[in-house]
Formats: sequence, C-alpha cells, structure tokens
Amino acid sequence: MNYSELGLKVGIEIHQQLDTKHKLFCRCPTKLMELNESNFEFFRYLRLKRSELGEEDRAAREEVERSKKFLYKFYPTTCLVEADEEPPSELNREALEIAVQIAKMLNMELVDEVHVMRKIVIDGSNTTGFQRTALVAFDGYVEVDGRKIGVATLCLEEEACRKIEEREGVVTYSLDRLGIPLVEIGTKPDIDSPELAKKVAWKIGMILRSTGKVKRGLGTIRQDVNISIAEGARVEIKGVQSLEILDKVVEYEVLRQVNLLKIRDELRERNAEVVEEIFDVSEIFKGTKSKILRRAGKIKAILLKNFAGIVGKEIQPGRRLGTEFADIAKTFGLGGIFHTDELPAYGISEEEVKKLKEFVGAGENDAVVIAAGDEERVDRALKRIIERAKYCLIGIPEETRKANEDGTTSYLRPLPGAARMYPETDVPPVEIEDIKVEIPELIEERAERYVREYSLPKDLAMIIADSEFHDLFEEFAKKIGATTVAKVLHIIPSELKKDGFNVERLSKDDFRKVLELIAEKKIAKEGAEEALRMLCEEELSKEEIAERIGKAENLEEYIRKVIEERKDFVLERGMGAFKPLMGVVMKEFRGKVDGKIVAEKLKNELERFLSEKF
Repeated sequence: MNYSELGLKVGIEIHQQLDTKHKLFCRCPTKLMELNESNFEFFRYLRLKRSELGEEDRAAREEVERSKKFLYKFYPTTCLVEADEEPPSELNREALEIAVQIAKMLNMELVDEVHVMRKIVIDGSNTTGFQRTALVAFDGYVEVDGRKIGVATLCLEEEACRKIEEREGVVTYSLDRLGIPLVEIGTKPDIDSPELAKKVAWKIGMILRSTGKVKRGLGTIRQDVNISIAEGARVEIKGVQSLEILDKVVEYEVLRQVNLLKIRDELRERNAEVVEEIFDVSEIFKGTKSKILRRAGKIKAILLKNFAGIVGKEIQPGRRLGTEFADIAKTFGLGGIFHTDELPAYGISEEEVKKLKEFVGAGENDAVVIAAGDEERVDRALKRIIERAKYCLIGIPEETRKANEDGTTSYLRPLPGAARMYPETDVPPVEIEDIKVEIPELIEERAERYVREYSLPKDLAMIIADSEFHDLFEEFAKKIGATTVAKVLHIIPSELKKDGFNVERLSKDDFRKVLELIAEKKIAKEGAEEALRMLCEEELSKEEIAERIGKAENLEEYIRKVIEERKDFVLERGMGAFKPLMGVVMKEFRGKVDGKIVAEKLKNELERFLSEKF
C-alpha cells in the first residue's frame, strides 16, 4: 500500500511500569501475587460519573449498558486505597523523580506544578470508576532515522487491575497490580509508515530501559497505537504488548479502513439501509439442531437491506464485517452472532433460514443478523449493532480496539471523548522545580562503548548493554575477560533455555556467584555452564558450587594414563595425536580445569613421551 497517498498518520502511546518501592498513592509494594494468596474478595457495580459540565462520556455510557458485575481479589499486600475505602496518599516522590528524568531524556518541557486528574474508566479495571493521572511534561521529541518525532505529553498514572477471568457478565480482577506507578508517553501523529512506528516505539522503549528504573517482563510495557487515514477516522488500538507485531497492527488497521471504505461505497451504490426494528424470532428456532440456539433464552434478529454478501466480506486476514458485529455482541456478554451470509451452518438448517427471512421480510439481496442469550443483553447488543451497521454507510467509526496476537484487532468500545476528565480533590498538587535528576547513558551509547572498549560484536554488545545485568558485565569484564562474562550472562543461558532449563529462575545474585568463582579461580571458565545448569534447578552457595565442580588435582597423572593407554596411536601420529587426546582429556575435566592449562600440560607430556621413545 502507498501510505503517503492514503494520508497515514500514526501516534503511539507507551505505558511503562516504574520500578518503585511503593505504589503511586499508598505504601503497598509493587509486586504481583499468586492468586491463591488472596485472602478475601468483594464485588462492585460501577456507575457513570458526569463531567464538570454535566456531560456523559460515550465510552463510559456503553460500559454501563453492558451491566457487568466486578469481583476483586484482595491480598495481604494490598490496602484500603486499592479497595477505594480510604483516600489516596500524596503522590509518590520516587515515581515523580523517575518521570522527570524520562521527560528530560525525551527533550520535554516540564510543567511548573503537577495536578492529579480523574479519568473516567468504568470497565472495572479501577475500583473507583476512574484512573488517577497527572501531566508532568509536554512538547518533546525523539530522533529516529534522522527525523524528529514529536512527543506531545508525558503523564504519571496509576496502573489498572489485572484481569483474571470474564464469564456470564462477571469480570474478576486482581488488586495487586492496581496503583503501580507508570508513565504514559504520547507521541504526536508524525509517524507515516508501519516500519517507522515500530522504530519509534523501540527508541522510546530503549530510552525507558536506559534509566534502569522501569520494570521488565511481559505486561510491564504496553503500546497503544492511534491510526488514521485521510478518508478514515482515528482508531485507537489498545494493548500491543509485543513490539514484533506493532508494524503489522498498523498495516492491518489501514487495510481494515480501506476495505470498510470500499464497503461504504458499494452499499451506497446498492441504496442499502438498516431497519431499526428488532425481531423476536425465538419460535422459528424452537426445534433447532443448533446447540447454541437451543440453550438460549431469547433469539432475536435485525434486517440489513441490500447487505447480502457484504456482512461476509473479509476486511482483515481471517476477519469479516460480520466479525465486527460479533465483537460488539461479545462486549455485551453474548457468544457472538450468526448472519445469513454464512448460513445454513452451525446446526441451523436451510428451512430455518428460509423461515427467518420470510418472518423479517428479507429479500434476496438482504442480510439478517441474529443473536441469542439473555433478552436484555440481546436487545442491547442488537441495538448497538444497528448503530454500527448504519455507520457502514458513512465510513469508519472512531473507536477503541484491542490488538490480537496476529496483528488483527477486535472492537472494545467507542473512542472516549473529552468529557471523561475532572480534577482529583484528594491529592494535593506538587511543585517540581526542585527535582534534580541526572541523564543516564543510553543503551545505544553503552553498546557502542562495549564495541569500542571490549571488542564485542555489535549484536552481542547491544544485547549485553540492554540487559538488566549490564553492571555485572562492566564489573567483571576486566577481571576475567569481556567474552567470558558475555558468555556467562547471555550465551550459556540462551543455550540452556533451548535445552529446556528454567533460566528464568537465574537471578543477578546467581550470575554474580559464577563470575566471582571464575575470578577467584575456584572454578575454570569452562565450569560456568555446569554451574548455571545447577543453579537453574536449585539454590546453591558459592562453596557448594565449587565443591560440586571440584578442581582436578590429578590432571597430569590422568594425561600420562591416557597417553600410556594409547601409546601405539601416539607413536604413529606423533604430535598429530594432540587434538584427539585433547578431546578425551577435556571430556573428563571440562569445567574443572581451564582449557588452556589442559592444552599446555598435554602438549608437555606428549613432547616428553615422544622424546623418551625417540
């Protein structure tokens, strides 16, 4: 696709958890818990709050209509602030200092005073019905491929609850994540290609990791992507957790908007229209063989005139316009929808389809959409699908969508408006002019230094520089050699992971033990693999590791024995026997004695043996 001709504009929002000791508005630790550690539960129904001007947010209104019950798991590490039973404490100073440091690294202007706001969120992810957020900086930039990409805002926010389960109108959340400090960084819509979007996200992520003060691991950083084309609309894609698919998300959203515009044009040519009536068709399916419809409370339908063949049209790989309608039904607690472009199927007979069309007055060129389940949920879902179908005649609706693992997206809710923000009265403002921070070395710069100072290959230098253990590398590189340290920190763990070892349990302290043992010559560098293998399976002290690996005091005696047992081979090959014999000796002493020492002693013994014989 020609993204320039399409007028592609992309803006990225990056949400990164900060590695602080306490949460943003209380003294609870910022650690996640096991679900079985929950000590009690409570539930809530959340209601819509109006803005100061009395306006309702459209996204919040739809959440209310979904009528969900929210169940929350409480832990010994959570408190009444997370449960919304106690006012929040003052803004976490440590988190604010990190946010200021990041803002300066992004060339941003700091606000004079930080004011906390409430942002309406009633999907249950916050017990309060809002998220606390504070603007810290604005109007910065990052340089990517020689271009300045604007960074519009940096906000300090509280992380939302962790969703555990969703079923039959009940959503279960865990409170352990709620309140962890995070920064939200929003770029300007200066990005004009999928590839550039990926590069910008990587650059900002690299800057964040360079602070050494952000959490790492799955779920600790998320990208939301705002995408539009000239004839389309701004669509927000939430929750892109893998940088690897970010370009694909942009590509597929552009494809979706282009295909929806084609559908709009075709529907207009057909003089298509959407009938606003909802038909009760339960009687038609009274004896159906469809398991889904048989167990449904109510079965209802809507009529889309001149939509035949359109509902089944693909708009993203593996996703059709009908899938868009099904996404909406799912947000209201239904399993999805059926439509006549795909029927008869799923146990629904041709005769039932015929009766359905006759009942609603559908002609040959019309499409019928049916939904089944609790009557109230079915009515609300079909009413919303009618709105969405009518928008097919207009173009692209502004909405919030969820990123799927393959880069496609699913409908979540309408795009929030400006009526969702109002002041937080429980948290006092904070002046930030007295906050002094240092700008750390960027990971990119660190990698370049490792290439220059330690002669590491570029790729390996970048991996080590981006590692949370880079300080160990610098501490031991001059003591035992940069290549050896890089092997201990990255190469050996990567190989062990391929062999099925649980390298995730290796801690910074484990790596330090192994590096210290090598530096103290208590094990040879070849022993690092065996030491890390043992530490993948159990906790061991330095002394226990050294004792298990041991030192070979009888190396010379063993070499003489090997030569004697293979003397005919040695006499035949002379010093040419060195390499084969080296393999035999190293098999016995790998990890116990440095390979250079083994080679030196074997060479000496071979020369002595051959000189005596000749």
